[in-house]
Amino acid sequence: MTAATQREKTEFTGCSGNLLVGDIHLGASSRTVLFAHGGGQTRHSWRRSAERICEIGWTAVSIDLRGHGDSAWIEDGEYSFKSIAGDVAAVADQMHDRFGTRPVAIGASMGGVASLLAEGESERPVFAGVVLVDITPRVNRSGVEKVIAFMAERAEEGFATLEDAADSISAYLPHRERPKDLSGLAKNLRLRDDGRYRWHWDPKVIEWRRKGVDQSVHERRMVEAAKRLDVPTLLVRGRQSELVGEEEAKEFLELVPHAQYADVGDARHMVAGDKNDAFADAVIGFLSGLE
Repeated sequence: MTAATQREKTEFTGCSGNLLVGDIHLGASSRTVLFAHGGGQTRHSWRRSAERICEIGWTAVSIDLRGHGDSAWIEDGEYSFKSIAGDVAAVADQMHDRFGTRPVAIGASMGGVASLLAEGESERPVFAGVVLVDITPRVNRSGVEKVIAFMAERAEEGFATLEDAADSISAYLPHRERPKDLSGLAKNLRLRDDGRYRWHWDPKVIEWRRKGVDQSVHERRMVEAAKRLDVPTLLVRGRQSELVGEEEAKEFLELVPHAQYADVGDARHMVAGDKNDAFADAVIGFLSGLE
């Protein structure tokens, strides 16, 4: 049986009692990783990486963060980093209860922020290690705004067809080959009653992000959390990243002197999507050093 056929859907409970939906790729050992995706993505963005990690014996769990994918949308729009961090910590505890070990967190962008805060602000163990995927305490703000602008552009209007959505993504990510098979894209969209496709996440996520974050306060909080990291840590950066430049990566490595670093060539902010094999190799090398 291959790693791909061992995937099963599961559910967790977030810090607010909210439903979080995930996939489990069962490995041969009790060692586990918890994948937390970036804003606007879903658990499916990790599938190839999860299969690679499952091949080395680890069990990989990927979740839809609150307001994304099949997880519950939060009625009052509470999408603060504090709440998302609380969710991933709650899932880590439930994984510990199920598998007997604490997971290594692998978080991209928003999921990386949540993982860093969950571990760095906790008074107790949350994760066995932390992998931050193209996210650091300080980032290029213009890059952040570009990501948010893309997410917001068609959030309400949606798309007439999957082809329309694929065209929009290709315009935003011109370095990627436009897929001929759009079935994977369908996992990130919902067909609404009006016959239009809209992203598989709550538009209130963007509303909160635009109105609810004081960037200077957020950066200071992230810096302090990074200083408190004492678990094995890996920063994976896309060399062409719009958010994390060499300066931001260097600062993080000064804040977390024990951290390892992988710089993935020809990858932008969405490292795993751009260069999945190189990304998975870096993560597997890190995990192998923990065994």
